[in-house]
Amino acid sequence: MKIYGVVGWKNAGKTGLMERLVTEITGRGISVSTVKHAHHSFDVDHPGKDSHRHRIAGAREVLLASRNRIALMHELRDEDEPPLEALLVRLSPVDLVLIEGYKRDAHPKVEAHRAETGNALIAPDDTTIRAVASDTALTLDRPVFDLDDTRAIADFILGEVGL
Repeated sequence: MKIYGVVGWKNAGKTGLMERLVTEITGRGISVSTVKHAHHSFDVDHPGKDSHRHRIAGAREVLLASRNRIALMHELRDEDEPPLEALLVRLSPVDLVLIEGYKRDAHPKVEAHRAETGNALIAPDDTTIRAVASDTALTLDRPVFDLDDTRAIADFILGEVGL
């Protein structure tokens, strides 16, 4: 599987760019999965539901299945957060995995940047960031795309990974 990341500071447009990239790339007949890193505790389950009750009772993993989807919840309990590589091997094979977050990992990335956030660019100090998608003109030593030019960003990523 080929992997490519989208990174940036909070409110930089990462999730919107990810959503548009998935739509654009799958529309070209390329299979895509995504990985999203959260810096906070999150829950995909609901208190009172059977699966939630199983987890609270102490189950390490709960697999929730229906004819429409499956969800595997793994409670880390006292374990360390697994590295990205350990998570990627759990995915079913696809042509491309787009990763939101994991900005410190070594895979190639595009940085999403919005000037209004006031955050400095990550790219100047990170060679794994191969391009920047921004809502403002920038002069950098790598390609800069308009944040809303999804087609051009997708072309760049697919060219980078050879798809």
